Amino acid sequence: MKSGLSETQTFINMDKQAKNEARDIILMVCSALKQKGYNPINQIVGYILSGDPTYITSFNNARSTICKLERDELLEEIVMSYLKNTAE
Repeated sequence: MKSGLSETQTFINMDKQAKNEARDIILMVCSALKQKGYNPINQIVGYILSGDPTYITSFNNARSTICKLERDELLEEIVMSYLKNTAE
């Protein structure tokens, strides 16, 4: 067994302000994508997986806004929200 494979790595937690910012950005981007007729889930998944900002419309500055955050911050907010809403 390789050294280190038995240890669990930890990921740096976002602070509360960053979480709120990520949430607000996701909601704003979803709204812009819907307004332009895109499926927001598909487009955001494409962006998170590829890092290609062209998956996000430039309408209402959604593309430049989503690029303010790292993709891992967006993903953390999405997973956190999903787990919170499914655990209730």
